[in-house]
Amino acid sequence: MRFSHKSLAGNVPLMSQTSNPPYPRITLKKGAHKRLMSGYPWIYSNEVNMDPAAKALPPGALVTISEASGRPLATGYFNSRTLIAARVLSSVPDTVIDAAFFSARFKSALGLRTRLFGEPFYRLVHAEADGLPGLVVDRFDDAYVLQPNTAGMETLLDVVVAGLEQILQPRTIVIRGDSASRRLEGLEDSVRCVLGDASASVAVQENNVTFFADLMAGQKTGWFFDQRENHAFMASMSRDAAVLDLYTHTGGFALACAAAGAASVIAVDRSASALELAEKAATENKLTDKCAFKQSEVFPFLEDAISRQQKWDVVIADPPPFIKSRKDLKAGLQGYRKLSRLCASATNPGGFLFVASCS
Repeated sequence: MRFSHKSLAGNVPLMSQTSNPPYPRITLKKGAHKRLMSGYPWIYSNEVNMDPAAKALPPGALVTISEASGRPLATGYFNSRTLIAARVLSSVPDTVIDAAFFSARFKSALGLRTRLFGEPFYRLVHAEADGLPGLVVDRFDDAYVLQPNTAGMETLLDVVVAGLEQILQPRTIVIRGDSASRRLEGLEDSVRCVLGDASASVAVQENNVTFFADLMAGQKTGWFFDQRENHAFMASMSRDAAVLDLYTHTGGFALACAAAGAASVIAVDRSASALELAEKAATENKLTDKCAFKQSEVFPFLEDAISRQQKWDVVIADPPPFIKSRKDLKAGLQGYRKLSRLCASATNPGGFLFVASCS
């Protein structure tokens, strides 16, 4: 997604400038400022004049970005060790990046989400889309999960949290620093609760169904808000149907289908802890009579079902990424082909097959 150079976060007001530049400067190579000026939020390492001063900056350092002539253009953070060397926080040079800066960004993001969603369960911040590159924030009512996926956002966490507290008065804040992208930034995994208590699962309201999420140990942030519309769509296909939900995680598709009138649902996952939360949600929604949960690897489950000629009217598969990097491409594509073939073989004629990919 691209943004206007005049405002990288919609209607967020421009931040204050200081009379003296507060940050070290990185200088772009001749002509390398054109994409930045058109609103592109990333600057690649081959676009930066990597002089000794730039190389000496610690990963994630706040910087003022200047064109080759020396004219300041924007404020961002910098990591000389990564392909994406700089990420733009503000199109105003020398912007003060403090708690007030993040409060303004969070306020803008909150205004959009409250127009889109009736209940406080959603992705509040989606990185560059909300003018906060490298940061994801998922909201679970008054509990928040932050993913700082870059060295810049990791460095800024104190003011990020302070800005969030100013706008939303959270009860719980969890930092999920365990995404694969952090390793590209030279960051170690770290998961911690910095406010409140996240030892118990939290309820998630979605499409009039209650689910449960583990904010500390669940996949990603504990829930997949990006599947909200897909949960509802497949539920609409499931009335009076026999449904198979593979890689069910905490039951997002399975329980949505059951609540929409499916005749029966089998939910399969290898994670005992995820299935425990799915079963808890089935009990909460009074759907235990039509839901069955099975701990199993998906490929052996499907192969066994096909050998017994077992089929379902609706088959759903939402696997984890089979392809995490280019070296995984060949094996990953083979895995997706095999999964789709097996799922199709387990789908009744005239039925519906849904396969997702997050690779």
